[in-house]
Amino acid sequence: MSNTQPNRAAFDLLPSGGYVRQADLIPAVVPFSGATLWRKVKAGTFPAPVKLSERVTAWRVEDVRAWLNSPKSA
Repeated sequence: MSNTQPNRAAFDLLPSGGYVRQADLIPAVVPFSGATLWRKVKAGTFPAPVKLSERVTAWRVEDVRAWLNSPKSA
């Protein structure tokens, strides 16, 4: 994908609270691949997900919104 900026319009598409899965983030909210998402998590430049169960990992909506609002997301 040539655009590397987060989709600011998707900010309003996120639920007001709760959790979002990777499929809900890519490519609707973040313009990078799943591999890049996990590299950013490992590097500490994207919020860490929460393990909801053995097979379910998701991100807190509040953390994603804070990341979208931060200068680091640009």
